[in-house]
Amino acid sequence: MTPPLTDADLAASLDGGFTSAHADVNGVRLHYVTGGDRGTPLVLLGGWPQTWWQFRKVMPALAAEHRVVAVDIRGQGGSAKPADGYDKRTMAADVHALIRHLGYEQADVAGHDIGGMVAEAVAALYPDTVRRLVILDVPHPDEGLLSLPMLPQGAQDANITGAEQGPGTAYLWWFAFNQVRGLPEALLEGRERVLVDWLCGYILRDQDSIDDDAREVYARALAAPGAVRAGNAWYQAFVQDIADLAEYPPLSLPVLGLACAGNMPLIRGGLAGRAADLTVVEVPDSGHYLPEEQPEFVTDRMLRFLR
Repeated sequence: MTPPLTDADLAASLDGGFTSAHADVNGVRLHYVTGGDRGTPLVLLGGWPQTWWQFRKVMPALAAEHRVVAVDIRGQGGSAKPADGYDKRTMAADVHALIRHLGYEQADVAGHDIGGMVAEAVAALYPDTVRRLVILDVPHPDEGLLSLPMLPQGAQDANITGAEQGPGTAYLWWFAFNQVRGLPEALLEGRERVLVDWLCGYILRDQDSIDDDAREVYARALAAPGAVRAGNAWYQAFVQDIADLAEYPPLSLPVLGLACAGNMPLIRGGLAGRAADLTVVEVPDSGHYLPEEQPEFVTDRMLRFLR
């Protein structure tokens, strides 16, 4: 049996001289992967239930124009999974401290899913540090989350495939499931791949865009001690995140929102009232996992915006 690839192995497999490292910042140990030696630093923040590896298809092209730093956020992948600190304000402080640790005064920041929530918080709380912001498919939690229905409404359906998804069809049952303490860990132990495969089937339009090897990377990361608990804690902090958002200043920097068709209302509606300089672009023929389904489109739009 081939032994599992380490983060260092995965980083080295990418074109562009990527390397894996750790840093102790803001009271937490963060794992990150860096590559590229020119342009503005570009920090990439991923989401649930993935790791920095979700950016593998876009990192080499981005590194041609930027110093890329792909981070496992608190609780994710190779980063520590402490008992607390999963509110997005604290996680933003983690990322800001890492940027300073790496010696950068300013950086561009891009985030997907939970990483998009953290990225927006970094930009709001540390406006002098973030030059430009890219939100991929999911912005910061706001009061709209408080009205998510417990049961499917209208076109929402938990039993369709990613290819059948459209605006208003996704039933986000896991937002509630992840609120429960202890039970998800017990149910998923030894079955992490079941969750990864189900999510891919439900919100991935092109099933081949996340292949078996990548799914194994994510499943192994979820199987690490404390990983399911930590990932759920991102969701358990949403109520606090919504309260914190009310205290954030508006975003004055340029913001690019990229979204699949199903999440265009979320991106446009969520960011419109918070970002003065906002561009929103639909990523065609894609489900939720934009950097893996449409890497060329995402890379092109990001680079044009960041230039």
